[in-house]
Amino acid sequence: MTGIQRISTKDMSREMWLEQRRKTIGGSDAAGIVRLSKWASPFSVWAEKTGRLPETEDNEAMRQGRDLEDYVAKRWTEQSGRRIHRVGAILYNPLYPFAHANVDRMVTGERAGLECKTTSALNIRQFHGADFPEQYYVQCVHYMAVTGAERWYLAVLVFGREFFSFTLERNQAEIDALMNAEASFWRLVQEDTPPPLDGMEASANALKSVYADSHAGTVDLFGRDSALREYVSLKQRKKRLDERMGEIENLIKGDMREMETRVCGLCRVSWKSQTRRTFQPKDFAKDHPGIDLSPYYKDTRLRPFKVTENGEAV
Repeated sequence: MTGIQRISTKDMSREMWLEQRRKTIGGSDAAGIVRLSKWASPFSVWAEKTGRLPETEDNEAMRQGRDLEDYVAKRWTEQSGRRIHRVGAILYNPLYPFAHANVDRMVTGERAGLECKTTSALNIRQFHGADFPEQYYVQCVHYMAVTGAERWYLAVLVFGREFFSFTLERNQAEIDALMNAEASFWRLVQEDTPPPLDGMEASANALKSVYADSHAGTVDLFGRDSALREYVSLKQRKKRLDERMGEIENLIKGDMREMETRVCGLCRVSWKSQTRRTFQPKDFAKDHPGIDLSPYYKDTRLRPFKVTENGEAV
């Protein structure tokens, strides 16, 4: 990795590490920038990099991914016969001053790196027969760009099911395309200009967080008339589609009666009885009037989006 600059993470706290990674684009940001992630979008990454979004709260999946990284790396070395080592630093390439890389491992004696992943058994179909899983492709291309590596290996542990290994060879055209996209995106960050909004859930969540508080008043939505008319039309079509889907669903339920499953052509239908237990706080409070339940209620901030036409909500 000749010419690559490093910032040691040896004595760096998690807070310092998060602050450092906010200053440039990382591998986990790259897929969101090019709209190939279900967890991030161009707007959500932009909002995070400009300090408008709080850091993502740690969760159990993230914790298990970190804790099992060593295990996945060990399994890969056993399977491949290669040796690997930690870097212990955030890596920077002068060719791409807007980017950084936090790599899991580098392969000893080879211009290559290793990315370690863990995932649920529900995702196992994504790996069978795949040349390289799409959801991890951009991240590995990003790492090859920053480190100058010739290839990147991917090891995926599917909990309780299988262990997969993939290899991605360097493709300079792909690297150039991704780095150009990242450079364009980073200019938006530096100029504090948001990227065009899309319909991704990550964008919706980011908007709810960035603009959580509403203020009395109105704004002139000049130039949005055609978009709003399209929205009304789509809502009406969606309502008709939902009604038709409900009609078909009820038709099939009428055919199935007490049966749990039915097969028709290539379709398999399931309609099984289930029991769900829910806590009834009002009934509990009535039976136990001396207990204050207010500390156990969670306040959720909402900002509903509504469009009305001729005084009627659509």
